[in-house]
Amino acid sequence: MDWTRITSILAGYGQNAWDYFSTPAVLIQLGVIAALFLLALVASWRVEPRLLKWADGLDLTGMPLLSRLLKEFLSRLEWLFFVLLLTVAYLITAAVSWPPDTLPADTGRPEGSYLIYSALVLAAAWLVINAVSHLSRSRTIGLTFALIAWAYVAAVVLGVADVATEILDAGFDIGTFRLSLLSMLQAVFLLGGMLWLSAAVGNFLDRRIQNIEDMTPSLRVLIGKILRIALIVIAATIALSGMGIDLTALTIFSGAVGVGIGFGLQKVVSNFISGIIILMDHSIKPGDTVTLGETFGWIRELRARFVSVITRDGREFLIPNEDFITTEVVNWSFSDQYVRLDVLFGVAYDSDPHEVERIAIGAASSVERVEDRPTPPGRKQPRPPVCWLIGFGESSLEFKLRFWISDPQEGTTNIRGKVLMAVWDAFQENGIRIPYPHREIIMRSPSGQASDREPS
Repeated sequence: MDWTRITSILAGYGQNAWDYFSTPAVLIQLGVIAALFLLALVASWRVEPRLLKWADGLDLTGMPLLSRLLKEFLSRLEWLFFVLLLTVAYLITAAVSWPPDTLPADTGRPEGSYLIYSALVLAAAWLVINAVSHLSRSRTIGLTFALIAWAYVAAVVLGVADVATEILDAGFDIGTFRLSLLSMLQAVFLLGGMLWLSAAVGNFLDRRIQNIEDMTPSLRVLIGKILRIALIVIAATIALSGMGIDLTALTIFSGAVGVGIGFGLQKVVSNFISGIIILMDHSIKPGDTVTLGETFGWIRELRARFVSVITRDGREFLIPNEDFITTEVVNWSFSDQYVRLDVLFGVAYDSDPHEVERIAIGAASSVERVEDRPTPPGRKQPRPPVCWLIGFGESSLEFKLRFWISDPQEGTTNIRGKVLMAVWDAFQENGIRIPYPHREIIMRSPSGQASDREPS
């Protein structure tokens, strides 16, 4: 396209705009539009807090998208009032056919103020586009979408869409593909829109899959990730096809990417494949309590690259998936949620060991988190806490107290402490002593005579 023609077109539209906006009738309409916007702004300040409070009281728990969309519209109440006031103003000007000299000839539009009509359409378009764009989690993507969409609507309303397209299409051809500002805008808009749509559909399907109780947690996560990846690939393919790019030309590029992945992204690919293996073999799943090295906590989420593990002190470890494949992992709730814990203690030799066992078992059973494990297959009785005499120490009878819990994610050190405290209280009530070691020290003088001291 000739740049001289572009310059002449812009100069011609600039002169027409100056001639149009310098007429008294148009200046009056601009004043009316500005006054209506100020009136809408003042009215929204008075009404918006009440409407937002009313929207917060609505029960839309099953419709999160509708709830967010309603709040986005209510938070732009000045634009909604502005559109309503412009509608009333346009209907009044159409009824009295004012001002007739500002209506372009042979446009096919209804009689009335052309400028107020254009402002009405542009304000309504901005209200809808801006509210919808804020549904995106990324403010940058949402703002870019809003500006491009509103600019397109404005070009159509003002009747300059064809000229704007001609100007933006100025560029050069690369094979069968034309590189221009218009093609780049189309690519960004189409690719971004398709990726946003695929992400929204993927999140919606993933939430539905997570609510299916017949599937295991690992299978739900695996299906959700496969659906998301498939939707992103389909969206990118549709966007590239829509831009006129021959997908067969990407064969060499994909081969180069494969080589780059093989050399530079080994760990990334390894973690990704390890994540798929973890999901398929059900070795760990969200909610499991695990120990990996010195990290003890429960699994919050399985990601494509890492596993999120939250410890008892509130720290969240992002552990690469490969570590769960190549290192030793203790899964406290792999087959079931029950975990057996042991505590050791000793009592004085003058205590009755049979009585000690009975008191210790009763003390452990009184702790809230201690449970009788249900009867496993092949056994006739459930497994309550047990206490065994395991040795004769230097100064005490040694016992081991064993008990079961079903919530290891709530901690194991704290429950051991509670059980030991209960045993201590029970022994104090029954007069059972817990001895401490005695040592006899014999000191010798330089002459070789021994000096006996009281044992300490």
